[in-house]
Amino acid sequence: MYQLNDMPDQVAPELLAQLTQCETATIGHFHTHGFVEPAIACMLPQVRIAGTAVTVSLPPEDGTLLNHLMRLVRPGDVLIVHRQGDRHRACWGGVMTTVASRLGVAGVVIDGMATDALTIRDKHFPVWSRGVASLTTRFAGIGGALNVPVSIGGVVVNPGDAILADESGVIVMAPSEVSAIATHAIEVQQAEDVLLAKIADGACLPDLTGASQLIEEVNARG
Repeated sequence: MYQLNDMPDQVAPELLAQLTQCETATIGHFHTHGFVEPAIACMLPQVRIAGTAVTVSLPPEDGTLLNHLMRLVRPGDVLIVHRQGDRHRACWGGVMTTVASRLGVAGVVIDGMATDALTIRDKHFPVWSRGVASLTTRFAGIGGALNVPVSIGGVVVNPGDAILADESGVIVMAPSEVSAIATHAIEVQQAEDVLLAKIADGACLPDLTGASQLIEEVNARG
């Protein structure tokens, strides 16, 4: 059976615009949760997206629901694909990439495999996956679930969550968290620019960060 739930409200455009200014690694300096495990990696060398999570859970052999989703997606959606533990069958390839790109889908995060890597790269379409496989899903008529909570790379994703993803990883956050996290991340990035300017002028990095002083203080305490 296929469980079809309504599409979630999209994250406010102004929040996504703010989030797009942030690097995932910057957020990793001060935030601790929502980070998808690194094995789910970007298939492009350099990319950054921010969008609204649309979740889908697929049985290992059945990609029917993901195909059906192409009549429902909206510009800015990020498809979050739960593969129910499968690591052998690709559920995403060249045709899906071409269609999703034309529909304005921001990107796809798969807790499993993709295929047609050359097409994905030629289209410069953002896909995060655990790898590439030749064996694919079918229109098997087994079932699946659309817009339900799923676990992706150790992180629970709810429909309508905000997604930030780049070549360093994927972060999931509730829309209510976005403004505070993004504001702080932008401040950290601006501070880093100041730090790099000082280093370019000859300053010593551990003097600026306080790393050497911290070591001295810890060692002095015995």
